[in-house]
Amino acid sequence: MNFINSKELLDLCHQKSWMISEVMMERESQHFQCTREEMKKRMAHIYDTMKHAAERALKENLVSVDGHAMGESKQLFIRAAQHSVCGGMMSKAISYAVGILEVNRAMGLTVATPTNGSSGVIAGVLLSMQEHFELSDEKMIQALFHAGAIGYLITRSGIALDGEETCKLEIGVASAMAASAVCELMGAAPETSLQAATIALTNYLGTIGDLEMDEVKIPCSKSNAIGVSKALVSAEMALCGIGYALSFDQALEKLHFAVSNRRMEV
Repeated sequence: MNFINSKELLDLCHQKSWMISEVMMERESQHFQCTREEMKKRMAHIYDTMKHAAERALKENLVSVDGHAMGESKQLFIRAAQHSVCGGMMSKAISYAVGILEVNRAMGLTVATPTNGSSGVIAGVLLSMQEHFELSDEKMIQALFHAGAIGYLITRSGIALDGEETCKLEIGVASAMAASAVCELMGAAPETSLQAATIALTNYLGTIGDLEMDEVKIPCSKSNAIGVSKALVSAEMALCGIGYALSFDQALEKLHFAVSNRRMEV
């Protein structure tokens, strides 16, 4: 069993009356020549690794390889139980995501999903979802198979997570994988999951404002909604006392440079 695009994936879902996670689990079982139960055990180990990394960031005083003390995840987690502007679940997701990147910076064990630089996105979303909705580990393992299917499709499309826009690409792909998996966790159909992945991906990969069906407002409406989440997350981090390496003026200079280069390319 295999699929190389979303149409083939949806066809398999309909033929088998399966969710995306089940199709991916079957594909992986056949590819690695093992049983479904063996594949689940492998994925359970991956999820346990995610959990451990998030917990470690909250319990230990981590120091990065270049000697900088960390602890932003702790600040965010404390605020999640107090007066968070993002709400409890979203604040915990931010905390776990930041914490996993802190473990990564301290040379700890994390899961590249799809890269080390984006390893906090899927883990942060799934760990907070599990706590908020009291979901079983079995459900989370299914969600990881689902996320893997989206990542596999993106890989098959030829998108490479390298080059000058690596950061934007890896986070965009991870967001798409997480958004799609969340929909299945909430009982949505495969088509809905893929719509979520599409919205997340297009808001990172530069199609914002492009004409879609001669209606420029279609992509813009989605990007405004995504923009709200970015604004709240940015505010929450600043309210926790978390700063950034660049000043606002320096950020403006970099933005001006990036925009100018893109216009020259066009």
